[in-house]
Amino acid sequence: MKLELHPQARKTLADQLFAAGVEFPCGGENACGGCKVRVLAGEVPVTSTMQEALTEKEIREGWRLACCASAAGPVVVEVEQWSLRVLTDDAQVPIEPRSGRGAVIDLGTTTLVVQVVDLSSGEVQRVETALNPQARYGADVMSRLQYDLQRPGELGRLIREALGGMLGVEPLREVLVAGNTAMHHLFCGLDVEPLTHTPFASPTLGSYRFENSDFGWPGPVEFLPCQGGFVGSDLLCGIVATQLDEQTRPCALFDIGTNGEVVVGSAQGIVCASTAAGPAFEGGRIGVGMRAGTGAIDTVHVRDGAFECHVIGGGPARGICGSGLVDAAACGVELGLIAANGRLTNADKRLPLAEGVSLSQSDIRELQLAKGAMAAGLRMLAGGGVEKLCLAGAFGNYIRQTSARAIGLLPDDLAVEPVGNSALRGVRTLLLTPSTRHARLKKIATLSRHVELAADPDFQYIFAEMMALARYRLSA
Repeated sequence: MKLELHPQARKTLADQLFAAGVEFPCGGENACGGCKVRVLAGEVPVTSTMQEALTEKEIREGWRLACCASAAGPVVVEVEQWSLRVLTDDAQVPIEPRSGRGAVIDLGTTTLVVQVVDLSSGEVQRVETALNPQARYGADVMSRLQYDLQRPGELGRLIREALGGMLGVEPLREVLVAGNTAMHHLFCGLDVEPLTHTPFASPTLGSYRFENSDFGWPGPVEFLPCQGGFVGSDLLCGIVATQLDEQTRPCALFDIGTNGEVVVGSAQGIVCASTAAGPAFEGGRIGVGMRAGTGAIDTVHVRDGAFECHVIGGGPARGICGSGLVDAAACGVELGLIAANGRLTNADKRLPLAEGVSLSQSDIRELQLAKGAMAAGLRMLAGGGVEKLCLAGAFGNYIRQTSARAIGLLPDDLAVEPVGNSALRGVRTLLLTPSTRHARLKKIATLSRHVELAADPDFQYIFAEMMALARYRLSA
């Protein structure tokens, strides 16, 4: 797809390309060459970084790296742009009617969702979705925390400006924000240094409130509290949405994303933990990985002894998203092309899926690390048994459970229920029930206990065991 770009005040060409949908797989560190665009008109200077990452032939043909591209005048570039698929939520929730409008924000590591809500009826009046602009500076939270240490406050300003633009100018009675601990600290301008090393214990995990004048937003803002470590208010809101704190028997909640989180509990008590799942489930660190948009392989089946891939948008495959990655691994195991230990069995150590799209040995290893971390977290927290497992987030909504069970991401002996964007539903529930909001949050905080998995001597053994691409039972 062709895209014409013109110089904009305070925006580099790289900024505009990112907004247009160009992936920055390495977070703008110029380390992978995965963000190539071809210049069709205008001038984009070749940098030394581009010379290192691109061949002479590619440079002659007009290819450049989007993450370090600049231009003094208008340019036309060839961009294989794709649509953004972001999971929202419009389920009915309890309400205490009051006048005016409010807004809720799901501040994700990868995506942003803003809902403007009529406080008298509870109806969602407007929904805005976007990529988190911080992704240019790192696909995972640790990369962004390191960036913030070097350039304090820059990522916080970036996200506040982006969300302020999404909210608009209509007066709002209040705005509630939910996000993981890294997003909480960056948004609120807090010191991120405690989150960059073990035991990941920050003294500033509580809720933070800001007035209209602090950000120039159309209403006062409250970022909801975290629960400990990298367990943020997004999981807290997931507990609210699934009413896990009111269950009579223990249930589990998986929030599978860039920062994977696990919670197990009931009205008698809740334990929660974060796992270093990394961005593999969202296409990150995968050679042909991409978000779930046009051109992404999102499902893979075995037909007549070969792979059959479905591509979002129906055109040629450009890459693979998280749900497709899980399917591909399960199909590879079924066909004997991937061993249970994750090793590719063919000589060239590639798993070809479609023309120009194949998985490497390192891609399979990234998947093993991600799924092993999530499964190990569940096994450690659910030692006493659970009744069901709720899957939160876009990835949990789109994966095929049969594939996830086949590679050991989900256990064979547990009922699984996708619950959509539980963070968004939970924060909207809290917005619409102001009289009980803080009592509910206090109750959950009292019930909850945060567990630092890496500090448990058994974790590494269980993690290594759960990296196998094989079925498992939670009760085993």
